Amino acid sequence: MSSTLLRPERTTIGHTLEIPRLIHGLWQLAGGHDKDITIPGASEGMEILIKAGLDCFDTADHYGDAELIVGHYNAKGSSNLPLTAFTKWCPQENGVKTFENAEKAVDLALKRLNQSQIALLQYHAWDYSDDTFLHNMTHLRELQRGGKIAHLGLTNTDTAHLKMLIDSGFEIATNQVSCSIIDRRVTRGRLHELCLQNNVGLLCYGTLLGGFLSEKWLCQPEPSDTSKLNWSLRKYLRFIHAAGGWEVFQHMLLTLQHISKKHGVSISAVATRYVLDIPSVKGVIVGTRLDGNSEAYMAENLKVFSFSLDEADRAQIAKSQEKLRDLPGDCGDEYRRAPFLTAAGDLSDHLTKSDQSRQVREAIEKGQRVEYLSGSKWEPVAGYCRAVRVGNAIHVSGTTANSPIKAMANIGGSAADSQAVWILDIIEGALKALGLCMKDVIRTRVLIEDLRYFEQVARAHGWRFGCEGIRVANTLVTAHIVGDEMLVEIEAWADVGSGKQDVLRIEKS
Repeated sequence: MSSTLLRPERTTIGHTLEIPRLIHGLWQLAGGHDKDITIPGASEGMEILIKAGLDCFDTADHYGDAELIVGHYNAKGSSNLPLTAFTKWCPQENGVKTFENAEKAVDLALKRLNQSQIALLQYHAWDYSDDTFLHNMTHLRELQRGGKIAHLGLTNTDTAHLKMLIDSGFEIATNQVSCSIIDRRVTRGRLHELCLQNNVGLLCYGTLLGGFLSEKWLCQPEPSDTSKLNWSLRKYLRFIHAAGGWEVFQHMLLTLQHISKKHGVSISAVATRYVLDIPSVKGVIVGTRLDGNSEAYMAENLKVFSFSLDEADRAQIAKSQEKLRDLPGDCGDEYRRAPFLTAAGDLSDHLTKSDQSRQVREAIEKGQRVEYLSGSKWEPVAGYCRAVRVGNAIHVSGTTANSPIKAMANIGGSAADSQAVWILDIIEGALKALGLCMKDVIRTRVLIEDLRYFEQVARAHGWRFGCEGIRVANTLVTAHIVGDEMLVEIEAWADVGSGKQDVLRIEKS
């Protein structure tokens, strides 16, 4: 190893955990990438990186043998330099909400990592309308207090739900999201400022678009046979299409090439430096090749710390970005709503399909009235239910930010916008149970405790239906809401199939 090898910049997350700003991700071990990687061989490859100061690795419960490779390295004990290993828990939200289930997942990760504590446990919620994620976050917090987890983080969490969790009292150290020179959702939206305000560090992946941001693809035709691409390239080709297409992407590559030659580095180094310079970004996660080429890739990656982008560089990049389209939605939306910017183009790689609405469809075909119960103790007492479907019409009762967690008075704390976000999640869950989606909503009535909450609630309401590309008929009034902590209540009406219809907006002439 060269004695002049660059050392990585370092930073701190969660106030106490120091890490290099270049983190090696082991997602390639999940499949669709490298093959014939042995655990002992990969462990030796890690040692080379650690000696160079790249001592932080990002794993997950679904990254194949990733956790086991870390565990193999740790088994050598004091003969090895220490490392920091992150992992993720990405459970299917299948209604299992017990502490025992969460503890079992954490204990399995600890066993595989061969550690007594997880430095950073990152949670991924597939469906915000399923309250399983709130139960699991509560369990993880308890396990953190018990010493099995040092810091709690999130993956692919949008701004509204990150804020909702923070406002509900969860201490979040990090959020792992996609960010690149063409994926500007972090800075074009509200996530950047929210993270700065709450000391949440962003860990960014996709920075090199799976390898597309390199000299290899400069002045090359768009790949026509995606079956020959690995999973990452298939996924990020969708990002390129969403951002404006191959021609626009090539223009960006030419801009990056010009800057890279100026500084004597690669296109990849410039693209990585651009993301590292975003103030809310703590670190960038790069794909790791734990084989005989580890040292060569490492030396190339470290060049990102050999230069700085100047004002002229930034101006060139900004000029080239003017040709880009904004990627749809917020960070993480690619895993929750169309267009699904995943390798498969849908969620087939991540979720199993289920037909929960079959019973509802059969009841409607029989002309039955369907009542959806939330389990509230007041439903039988007051003679109401969360929602009623008769034919194609659905009526959702007034909904407040009730917490599914007994120890929490409500979700969203004293923030009216976060309460509204959770209320709309509850409404979405009721609609799904009755065979509909939020796009089918045609009317809402919003009640707020005080007019000073108007704007933040209105913005939360507008954001949520903006995600669906619709606007609904709406009434907003002040009212005294039952429950001292409750600041917002929302009712909704929906019509089956209305969300599938094209929208014509007619403005007043």
